[in-house]
Amino acid sequence: MAFYEALGFEATYKQSKPYVYLALRLSGFQLHFGPAPKGLDPAREESGGCLVMVDAVASYHAAFVGAMRRVYGKVLSSGLPRITRYRPGASRFTLMDPSGNSIIFIQRDEPVDVEYGGSKELTGLARALDNVRILREFKNDDLQAFRALKSAVRRYGADAPVVERGIALCQLIDLATVLGEPTDPWAADLRGLELSTDDRQRIESELGHLPGLQEWLP
Repeated sequence: MAFYEALGFEATYKQSKPYVYLALRLSGFQLHFGPAPKGLDPAREESGGCLVMVDAVASYHAAFVGAMRRVYGKVLSSGLPRITRYRPGASRFTLMDPSGNSIIFIQRDEPVDVEYGGSKELTGLARALDNVRILREFKNDDLQAFRALKSAVRRYGADAPVVERGIALCQLIDLATVLGEPTDPWAADLRGLELSTDDRQRIESELGHLPGLQEWLP
C-alpha cells in the first residue's frame, strides 16, 4: 500500500481480518489485492498481473517516474519494485510492485500485430534491435534482450552501419546497468566508434530516454 500511495494511488478499502484485502484507485481505474498464495516468492515475479488500457501511456509513466524521484530519490529501474524504461512513442510500459505483481499500461490504439524476433522487413543487426524492443516493451524480459543483442553484435556488428553499432552498444550498456552486469566492454567499444554528427543525432533521437546516454557517447 505504501508503494502505490507513493505513486499517487488512493487506498479506498483496506482490511486485515478475516483476510487481507486492499483496493486502490487512480485516474478512473482500480487495483484490488487479496491474500498472497502460500509460499509466494516475490523475486520470481509470478504473483499476478493485469493490463490497464489508457488513451496515452506517456503521461502515466512520467507521473510515476516523477513520484519515484520525489519519494525514493531515484527512478526504480531494477529489482523490486521497479518501472521499465519508456521509449518516446512506445505504446506500453510495466510497473512491478514489491510483491512481484506486474501492472502493464497499454495504449488503446497499440498495433495488434507484434513480430517477435524482430520485423521481417529488417535484416542483421537492425532486426535484432527491433527484437530487443519487443523483448523489453512487450515481454518485459531484459535478460533475454541482453543475451540476444550480445549475440547479434558478435554476428552482425562488423558489417552493420556504424550508427546501428552505436545504438546496439548503448542498448547493451543500459541493459547491463539494469541487470547489474559489467558495462566496461560495451562502453569501450562505443568509445572506439567514429560517429558523425548525423549518427549522434539519430542515436539521441532513438535513445534519448536512456539515463546517462550523453556520458556514454564518444
